[in-house]
Amino acid sequence: MKHISILALILLTACNSVYIKPNATLDTSKPMYANRGGFTMKRAIKQELEKHGYTVKVGRLKSSYDGDDISIETEEVPGNHAYIVRVSERSEVFRPLWCAFNGFWWWRFNVSIVDQDTKNEIVSWRGRGCANSSVRKLNDILDKLEQK
Repeated sequence: MKHISILALILLTACNSVYIKPNATLDTSKPMYANRGGFTMKRAIKQELEKHGYTVKVGRLKSSYDGDDISIETEEVPGNHAYIVRVSERSEVFRPLWCAFNGFWWWRFNVSIVDQDTKNEIVSWRGRGCANSSVRKLNDILDKLEQK
């Protein structure tokens, strides 16, 4: 039983890898660009950023087609933004037993926040976890960056 507990702790600690650039800050008065659409992590990030006071802008979708009628989509990024947040994610998985008291959904994602003025990546976060704990982790990250 002791070995199972130790193994569970090791597996759970490997769920997130977060890098926050030392001495980096975020200014809630400056607009932030985010990708359009997405699964629930992408939507949750936009909602949490707005709760923190950021103005979140999304690009305008442009569609073009090549000679084989394959749709190629590009986004027009608005020019007036201080930060870019990019989220790549896999489809969420319903895990009622594992995430029973923590949002029921299992997310797998990568998040990057870049300061457009300095061209520095402020946050690099590779993670997986239950929905509610991932949102709490995001809020912790934002709180740390806004305190300075």
